[in-house]
Amino acid sequence: KPRLLECEIPASNPRSLQISKPKKINLKPHFLLLKFAFFPGFKYPVAKTGLPLWMLGLDADRLRADLNRLLAFLFHQGILDEQYLQLQQLQDESSPNFVSEVVNIYFHESEKLLRNLRSLLMDREFSDYDKMGIHLNQFIGSSSSIGAKRVRNVCVAFRAASDQNNRAGCLRALELLEHEYCILKNKLHELFQIEQQRLLAAGVRYPMLN
Repeated sequence: KPRLLECEIPASNPRSLQISKPKKINLKPHFLLLKFAFFPGFKYPVAKTGLPLWMLGLDADRLRADLNRLLAFLFHQGILDEQYLQLQQLQDESSPNFVSEVVNIYFHESEKLLRNLRSLLMDREFSDYDKMGIHLNQFIGSSSSIGAKRVRNVCVAFRAASDQNNRAGCLRALELLEHEYCILKNKLHELFQIEQQRLLAAGVRYPMLN
């Protein structure tokens, strides 16, 4: 005979599962309350996340909403532009990680470019602005290709200072570029983490209870 149980799951950490007997619960902020029938003695399969498999689909809609809200924020703030959406359209079932793989390559190459730019500017005898311009053109092109709008715009301003042989302007632009790049990287990592959680939740079917 099934018993009714309740569990609280922190929305930010669905692995933290607390199961209790039915009772009146004052939910803490950002917690989800789930009620379900539990059959004593039945061995429920458990996923790698630590949750029973049948529970993984419960948060798919919430995660999709979180994903859409974060994307809307990134577009509103000008961090991303429509080129990112075009990149997403190239992703399909045959290449489900296409966007994250392209972006990870971008991160790897961008960090090399940032190191090179800083190395050039830290040299007190620096005068090779043509070489700096080459690095910045690469940065502009790769940022445009993934829709990293704000990073691209800073690179354009950086290149303008470089074209004028303005070392002080280049140093200011480098500081801003590193700041904007850090924001972009953190936000895209957050976006990919939510997407992976959503795919995990959406990919598990509920069992049929007769």
